[in-house]
Amino acid sequence: MKKSTLFTGIALILASCSEKQTFDASGTFEAEETMVSAEATGLIKALRLEEGQVLKAGENIGYIDTVQLHLKKKQVEAQIKAMGSRLPDISTQTGFYKQQLAVAQSRLNNLLHEQQRIQNLVKADAATAKQLDDVNALVDETRKQLDVIRKQDAAQVSVLKTQTAGLRSDVLPLYVQIEQLNDQLAKSYVINPVDGTVLTQFAEANEMAAAGKALYKIADLTKMTLRAYATGDQFSSIKLNQVVEVLVDEGTDQYKTYPGVVEWISDKAEFTPKTIQTKSERANLVYAVKIGVKNDGFLKIGMYGEVKF
Repeated sequence: MKKSTLFTGIALILASCSEKQTFDASGTFEAEETMVSAEATGLIKALRLEEGQVLKAGENIGYIDTVQLHLKKKQVEAQIKAMGSRLPDISTQTGFYKQQLAVAQSRLNNLLHEQQRIQNLVKADAATAKQLDDVNALVDETRKQLDVIRKQDAAQVSVLKTQTAGLRSDVLPLYVQIEQLNDQLAKSYVINPVDGTVLTQFAEANEMAAAGKALYKIADLTKMTLRAYATGDQFSSIKLNQVVEVLVDEGTDQYKTYPGVVEWISDKAEFTPKTIQTKSERANLVYAVKIGVKNDGFLKIGMYGEVKF
């Protein structure tokens, strides 16, 4: 009876050991991590996050002091306004010539009417040739006056347009400065770039930030990647988009199974990573394989997993 029990126990242990060795490759889980850094320099006025917090892409989680940028923007806007007040009012400043042109044109119209009347009288011998000559001279003189006034008006308009163009070209760099300041103001806000879970927080509110300083690290844990290592004889049988079985130790010699998809296969062999237990196994050449696995919340970064191809 004791021998039977002993043999049964040994058989179970051997079955358990053989069951543990039914995988083809092993590795660790990882996730695509994003390091979020400050894009501005200044005092962190607010940073609403904590490790383990789930964030959405585009979520505003804080900002860096923007007082100096707002003041600089006000200064540039004041400069633009001052330059705008110096722009000449062409219609007002050339109004005098328009009035002169109107008066001269009215006089010319009257003289032309008088010229026609005297011409008719001369034909009827009711007026002298001298009277006609006099009115003709006045018509010519008035036409010349109109021509001079038109040229003066055109010259004045040209000068004022040149002044306006010069002032407007001077103000263009100020508008560019406004755009730069708006960009800097936008970068003073900490906007989360991707959906994910905060893994590590490197900064707190009321600390100084510098452009490029890491604020926190985030990763999307809804999908994990198992980086496993396959031997040379397995390499030829592995294909991209191949569906595989991923096993994770659930404790008490139990495995939790997940479906996985081969997303990447290295084309270069490397020595087995040092995480492999025995020195002889580390000396073998293997190929890295990335397998995508949908996470139900159980999988963690750094957790070991096995694969059946």
